[in-house]
Amino acid sequence: MSADMTYTIHGALGSPYSMKMRALMRYRRITHVWAHGGYVQQLAAGNGLPPVIPVIEYPDGSVRNDSTPVLYDLEVRHKKRSVVPPDPAKAFIAHLLEDFADEWLTKAMFGYRWLEDVDQVQMSRWLSFDALKGGGLDTSRGMAEQFRDRQVGRMAIVGCTRENFPLIDDSTHRVLRALEDHVVNEQWLFGSRPSLAEFGIYGQFSQLGVDPTAQAMMRADFPYSFRWLLHVDDASGIEGEWDVPDAPLKPVVQQILAEVGRVYVPFLLANAAASEASETTFRIEVDGMPYEQGTFKYQLKCLRDLRSHYAALNAETQQRLYPILSESNSLEFLQ
Repeated sequence: MSADMTYTIHGALGSPYSMKMRALMRYRRITHVWAHGGYVQQLAAGNGLPPVIPVIEYPDGSVRNDSTPVLYDLEVRHKKRSVVPPDPAKAFIAHLLEDFADEWLTKAMFGYRWLEDVDQVQMSRWLSFDALKGGGLDTSRGMAEQFRDRQVGRMAIVGCTRENFPLIDDSTHRVLRALEDHVVNEQWLFGSRPSLAEFGIYGQFSQLGVDPTAQAMMRADFPYSFRWLLHVDDASGIEGEWDVPDAPLKPVVQQILAEVGRVYVPFLLANAAASEASETTFRIEVDGMPYEQGTFKYQLKCLRDLRSHYAALNAETQQRLYPILSESNSLEFLQ
């Protein structure tokens, strides 16, 4: 690919979605530059985008910064080494797992990073160091304290409070246990090559593999999942095949789907109900553990998007998915 077809990922090492997109582009062998710095949110805002990262700069100079739509746009522009399984039923399941990772597992990332002092201190200082790339220790630590205060102040908004964290932590451990049992036998979920689901999961867990409390937990309890993160980070050398359409789902996929039905489905439905009732907060309870947060517009978009993806499937594919989604309590919310 010529130089004029180079993408730029304006991201950050501490951003799960930046790491997701970098790993995806590495696997797909899409020519790109990794541009890391504290200017990225300003770049997004200056282009009329929400101030979130990464910002993906296209070869023509246009920019986008919502990782899932960019992922699908790259599928249209680059045909080789797709991350969407060719079987439409498995493609939908992979999409559902990626969405679950982006919108629910991110709460583990946020909670582990900003609930305990040891994580707040290390990660605010590291993120400041990453953004400034110099300027002296006093300047870096001053910025770190400001960033720490801002992030800790957002905990209730994104639902990562101490009251909510037992459910988030319990859910995360179930996903990690399923992954741990799987990766000692094979690396990927839908064949011998990665899908968008793995990159979504990797993005969030890439941060758990760095932050002090979460990293210690992964090293102690899920050491092979911890090591697997580095394999996903650069899978550019992987050559593999998709499972045949009638191959049964791997246990790890079934187990993560069960977690979708257990926590993510009630989360999305409660958020939607609260929005419809013009309520500013919503609450769910799973396995006797409470969860409460502010109503979020973006999760309404996620729910609409999942329903749209499901509705676009033909009747035969929906029929194949029916028993799978029913078993995981992930069917009714799509209809």
